[in-house]
Amino acid sequence: MYLTKTPQFVQNFFPNFTWKIPTSEKVIYLTFDDGPIPEVTPWVVDQLEQYNAKATFFCVGDNVRKYPEIFNMLKDNGHTVGNHTFNHLNGWQTENVAYFHNVRHCARLVETDLFRPPYGKLTNKQVQFLQRHYRIVMWDVLSGDFDPKISKDQCLSNVKNHAEPGSVVVFHDNIKSFDKLEYVLPKVLAHFSEKGYQFEALVAKDQVVGQPLLKIA
Repeated sequence: MYLTKTPQFVQNFFPNFTWKIPTSEKVIYLTFDDGPIPEVTPWVVDQLEQYNAKATFFCVGDNVRKYPEIFNMLKDNGHTVGNHTFNHLNGWQTENVAYFHNVRHCARLVETDLFRPPYGKLTNKQVQFLQRHYRIVMWDVLSGDFDPKISKDQCLSNVKNHAEPGSVVVFHDNIKSFDKLEYVLPKVLAHFSEKGYQFEALVAKDQVVGQPLLKIA
């Protein structure tokens, strides 16, 4: 069970998390979780390039270790990167100290203060510790590309019907999601571009000199 659009009361309950970026401008923040992998991530970068779109990739540390050239390609192409733990851990099922070590292991590779917990799951103690060191980025639109029970068109509708100025939208650059992503991403880029939207990356602290820090919603 998951919600395509994160309700406002949920966002209000965790005000220190970033759910969306407050703006009236036509800007959407596309994010991609679980990569980088050679089967999907370069394709995503190519699609984004066609629209001069920038995005944020929340990387699994073990994939960064295995595919450093793809990770470097993300940064070289103007995208930003975030920490998604080293082994894609579920915070609800992982002892706190082990979870923190796993996050730090990934942090040594990605060198960013942007953090998104896999599955969006953290315990209260994990939140208290991590938010002292990282900017915890959630989302306000979940595409559902990971869900085998929904169609490609439903996945597309999830984004088209719910994204708005400042939305943080979640996709996944992994094998499981690629069938839907391959169909949906080009259509999302075309649809919102035609409506005058731009696609920007979230900016990590000190990642780009002279650029604004990530705003906390």
